[in-house]
Amino acid sequence: MPDGPDIDALLRGLTALPAFAGVAREQLALMPTTGLAHDHVTMEGLRLEGRAVLLRVPRQSQFAFNAADNLAYQAACFERVAVSARGPRLFGVLAPDAGLPMGALAVERIDGRPPHLPGDLPALAEAMARVHSLPLPPEGARAPLADHRDPVAGALTEIEAQAAFLPEAGLDRESARAIAEELAWARAYAAEIAEAGTPQPRALVLTDTHPGNFLIDRQGRAIIVDLEKALYGAPGIDLAHASVYSSTTWDVATSAELEVGEVAAFYARYLAVAAELRGAAWAARLRPWLLPLRRLLFLRAITWCAKWQVLQARARTADKAAAESTEDWSAENSDPALVAHVAGRVALYLSPPVLARMRSEWLSPGALTEVLSDQ
Repeated sequence: MPDGPDIDALLRGLTALPAFAGVAREQLALMPTTGLAHDHVTMEGLRLEGRAVLLRVPRQSQFAFNAADNLAYQAACFERVAVSARGPRLFGVLAPDAGLPMGALAVERIDGRPPHLPGDLPALAEAMARVHSLPLPPEGARAPLADHRDPVAGALTEIEAQAAFLPEAGLDRESARAIAEELAWARAYAAEIAEAGTPQPRALVLTDTHPGNFLIDRQGRAIIVDLEKALYGAPGIDLAHASVYSSTTWDVATSAELEVGEVAAFYARYLAVAAELRGAAWAARLRPWLLPLRRLLFLRAITWCAKWQVLQARARTADKAAAESTEDWSAENSDPALVAHVAGRVALYLSPPVLARMRSEWLSPGALTEVLSDQ
């Protein structure tokens, strides 16, 4: 097991903030590990503005940011998404110190349960529509969040960086061929969009929207609780990431294999809510981008799997101290049971049958392409 956060260091950081000056050590309790990048510590008996509080303690930065930049980015994510009432409030930032190298955030603790699929898909769709309907800030006010002026190109940049790990991933020949074909399509599509200069709908997007990153509160609302990758980009990426096979089967607590009709209904619900919030014209302008962005998201997810698999293998033989980075996927930095689960998921998604299953949505007659076109 990785070491948990230094509770004494957390207490020092907390009591330096006026809102938490009276917190006692016995109020802090480490929660069971459920993710690869953070620990979470509850604050028993403390409420701010009538809300429970949770400490979110990074173990790494998935963007390889230094500690200060990572905290600033995550704080901005929480502050901006909270305006939609579909994300937790931010109550404070604990600066990094010797016992707390990545710092921490004090955020609202959501009282809720994991989503049940497909029944809670409408709530997920409504939550994303509300976040995507927030006004875009002026260009000069979007930092520190990334701003993809060309969202297709932005998605491809991330895909290409992850695809660099493919040759080392030990893929089955059929899997390597399938991914190469998708990469060729993505590069051609991105070039076509760039050459045409086609305006793309943009919004504040959540980026990491697999269903396990949401909780359903007592009012039945979906609340996104894992916020560290928000940026200004393509809404279609969020919708895809919430509903592709590799996302709906990722988390044990939310695992479900969706039928094509259920996915189509999810998109239809999103478009209906988006039309109410941003107008029918905006929803109509977004619709042609949804399936191409679903295909790009598939590539982003699959190339991440290859990257994770390679970095795990490297970490088993590398001198960790000599290769220190704030992006750390090594087994020593996570719960072994969680690492084993992720390894199993990654191997499954990179297998030829599952790759074929996911690609069938846009390559086979009668799949999601046609269902969505008939909405």
